[in-house]
Amino acid sequence: METLQSATEFFDLHDLTVVTAESCTAGLIAGSLADLPGCGKWFKSGYVTYSPEAKMHILGVRKETIDRCNLTSEEVAREMVHGALRISEANVAVANTGVAGPTNGDGDIPAGTVCFAWAFRMNDTPRVFSETRHFEGDRNEVRQAAAEYAITRIPALYQTSTNGSTKAEAQACKPAGRF
Repeated sequence: METLQSATEFFDLHDLTVVTAESCTAGLIAGSLADLPGCGKWFKSGYVTYSPEAKMHILGVRKETIDRCNLTSEEVAREMVHGALRISEANVAVANTGVAGPTNGDGDIPAGTVCFAWAFRMNDTPRVFSETRHFEGDRNEVRQAAAEYAITRIPALYQTSTNGSTKAEAQACKPAGRF
């Protein structure tokens, strides 16, 4: 599933509908999905929650999580994805938060660091996955690469979620790391 087009064909094949909750990509995931023919069948909505306040008020991210883990953390991305799934009729949610650059983020998190989360509505329990990646390039190259990555990971994670395995819920904050 290397291309955006093949990912969207996968959405059609598996009756997936998508909602996005974006921070550092500022709508590029939603825009990339909307660029594809037939998106009206599977693209439900997109939320751009760039500020901490928007993350809290729109998606229900807890201030305690932001204070404890940092805005650029898988924990914040996971709360964003839970919020997007909760307020949408979609059965797939994707979220991200990170530092596009050009400067490092809070806690000296390197520019190009992006934390992602994906959630799949399976019966009554969402299956959630998260990971942190680093992308090279200038600010807009990082944002574009992150948007494409977020979309093209959906098919593989969906397959994993239907097999019943998920990444364990994090108990403590994981640092975004050095790359």
